[in-house]
Amino acid sequence: MIKVTTLDRREIVLNAELIERLESVPETVITLTSGKKVLVTQTVDEIIARVIAYRRQVLQQASSQDEVK
Repeated sequence: MIKVTTLDRREIVLNAELIERLESVPETVITLTSGKKVLVTQTVDEIIARVIAYRRQVLQQASSQDEVK
C-alpha cells in the first residue's frame, strides 16, 4: 500500500499491486487494473519510488518471517 495525495489534497492509500500504468499529463494519472483512474499530485518518479519502497518492505518482512521459522 502506498500513500498518495489527490488533486483536492486528500491523502489516500492505494494498493500498489493494482497499479497498471502511470502517466504524466502533467498531473500524474494512476490507472488501476480495474480501469479506475486516480489523479495525484506526486510525480511518476515519486510513485515509482514509493512502489519500490513498499515492495522492498514486503520482501524484508517475508524474509524476516522465514528466519523465525
